[in-house]
Amino acid sequence: MTCITHGHRARLGALLLLSSIACNSRATPEGGAATGTATAAQSARYTPRARPITITTVPLLVKEQASVLPFLKEDFSKGGVLDGKEVYGFSPSTVTVVEGDTIQFTFINPEDDVHSFVLPDFVVQLPPQRSVTATYVAKRAGIFPFVCSVQSHLPMMSGQLVVLPSAMGG
Repeated sequence: MTCITHGHRARLGALLLLSSIACNSRATPEGGAATGTATAAQSARYTPRARPITITTVPLLVKEQASVLPFLKEDFSKGGVLDGKEVYGFSPSTVTVVEGDTIQFTFINPEDDVHSFVLPDFVVQLPPQRSVTATYVAKRAGIFPFVCSVQSHLPMMSGQLVVLPSAMGG
């Protein structure tokens, strides 16, 4: 004899409910039930798009600001919390696209420092006081970190590319 406790019953009920929702969620785009010819996921295919996205490098806490923010002098000095570092950022730091999209990046680096934009399979050098354009195809869904490869800007100068799946499960 198997004994099911209240907690197990609640979990079992939730699983049955989710299973029921999943089985009954196949509907046509018009709102009716699917007839077996095509599910909503099959009939609502995503068409990849070209997406223009501009990313700018931004100085957040850099040595040049020490005259305006006096506490930074100690922070950047030997043994200070920013010794050997500068805090830059990417704006925006999170970019969201859909799998298959082509991203038409424009990178703006108004600084006199060199930066870079590095994804696991994509590298763009960002020379000082320049704009650079580059094209990237988001080939697969996932969350992909990007960084500036300049050692003194790590780990602060980072962000993420969020690539959503092009098709929803059905």
